[in-house]
Amino acid sequence: MTRDLTIKLYNTKTRKKEVFTPISADDVRMYVCGPTVYDRAHIGNARPVIVFDVLYRLLREVYGADHVTYVRNLTDVDDKINARAAESGREIGEITQETTRWFLEDMGAVGALQPSIRGGDHERAMPRATAYIAPMVAMIEDLIAKGHAYEAEGHVLFRVRSYEAYGALSGRSVDDMIAGARVEVAPYKEDPMDFVMWKPSDADTPGWDSPWGRGRPGWHIECSAMAEALLGSRFDIHGGGNDLTFPHHENEIAQSVCAGHDFANVWMHNEMLQVEGKKMSKSLGNFFTVRDLLDQGVPGEVIRFVFLSTHYRKPMDWTEKKRGEATGTISNWHRLERHGLSKPLSEEDIVKYVSSEVLEALAADLNTSLAMTKLYELFTAARLSEPDSDEVKRFFASVRFLGFNDLDVERLSRMESIEFGLLRGFEKSLAEVRTEAMKTKDFAEVDRIKSMLLNAGVEVRMSKDGVELVPGPDFDAGKLDVVG
Repeated sequence: MTRDLTIKLYNTKTRKKEVFTPISADDVRMYVCGPTVYDRAHIGNARPVIVFDVLYRLLREVYGADHVTYVRNLTDVDDKINARAAESGREIGEITQETTRWFLEDMGAVGALQPSIRGGDHERAMPRATAYIAPMVAMIEDLIAKGHAYEAEGHVLFRVRSYEAYGALSGRSVDDMIAGARVEVAPYKEDPMDFVMWKPSDADTPGWDSPWGRGRPGWHIECSAMAEALLGSRFDIHGGGNDLTFPHHENEIAQSVCAGHDFANVWMHNEMLQVEGKKMSKSLGNFFTVRDLLDQGVPGEVIRFVFLSTHYRKPMDWTEKKRGEATGTISNWHRLERHGLSKPLSEEDIVKYVSSEVLEALAADLNTSLAMTKLYELFTAARLSEPDSDEVKRFFASVRFLGFNDLDVERLSRMESIEFGLLRGFEKSLAEVRTEAMKTKDFAEVDRIKSMLLNAGVEVRMSKDGVELVPGPDFDAGKLDVVG
């Protein structure tokens, strides 16, 4: 099934929002720069994964899953990986295999679909750089033949000034970039801005035979070669974090265009992530991975909720306050699901009931923050409706569409057990206060506690047998004060 919906996306290349018109509606193609697999993914790494996962879901909804290809590469040849192998004494292949598995597990925990080629082939849609060395060598040979690259001391470098449009994506001029550079320039470079596409490898470093000797590819050529091999010389969308705009994406464009490829029509970049208002760094002690959060008991749905609450082109701030608020909201969803749905929604139900307002928000330059606002409105309507009503189905269909596919029942149950203990404490306190009030005929404290509980979304049941407190679908433990 396809849906008639106009998508507008901000194109970094043109610096404006544009109506998205695919090259072919039967074959919509997107490439997103993936991780260098040498360690656990930190939470900043998760932002582009979640952002472009939502875009992938939207494209599938509009054009059909069998007509959308999403490729996200894995960089498994890199100096960081070499250094990790040297430090640990482990084989490079062993490290990259393990860290790739970690990455996919952690991204799956935050609700991200695996990339796929036309809705089916996941393996090819996550290409490893080491499997595409031959296409990289062929592209470099072609660039040398056309005068856009040259060999020097076992290296092959791209001749930046041979591409007149260099700097257009990032809005920089070559001369300004050179003037602002504070790096030592290798003596074998013709120009300080020329970048490496191939470099020599020693006996202890991974390498492949090439016309320029045993060596390995530079980072930028990897994506150009893999994108061309899997998506063709011209495709629809190229995405990644805005830290990749220069030099990575600028260099990709230069070498691909000079090799005769039109490359991507739309360039999209998400903003960076902060922690409690500061740049995330190990020196500040605010650096942590997705796995760190999961192991601390933070559900993946909570991480996803916090991320989607900020528009992708705005800096995102991870805070404990946001995490707590998201946890409470997800818990409320879980309670409503338990009370409001007699059976899980099918794929057909999700397609039928997903909110048009949520879809329209996403179609407006992937405005997930607006989509989450619409979701809150849907929740308010759903909790006031009968079980299995259209309102309840519309809310949960929209929840599922946004990637909250299976609420983490195990973690949420643990959270609920804590809340259960909290309410049992209030039951005991309220019963004691009520017994005293029966003697003094002063029910002011009983009424105060009861009012507080009702305000927190707790149903208060009092009878001659005692007090029972039942959390409703909108229960918010944060509204409960200590009884005293």
